[in-house]
Amino acid sequence: MFLALYVGAQTLWADLRGKVRGEDGAVATEYALLLVLIALAIITAAIALGTAIAAVFNRGASTLGGVAPS
Repeated sequence: MFLALYVGAQTLWADLRGKVRGEDGAVATEYALLLVLIALAIITAAIALGTAIAAVFNRGASTLGGVAPS
């Protein structure tokens, strides 16, 4: 039982060392940068859309605010 646990721990440690030393991290970094850029684009678009929608509602509210109740 302890031998299997020891071998499993050694295998896990060797896999982690291989992943750290490998060049696959550069690919993961590139994907992370792309994800950040896409998120920034979505946030910018959402802010612009929210501003445009707020302007439409404000214009409608000011138009309705000028109408006298009957």
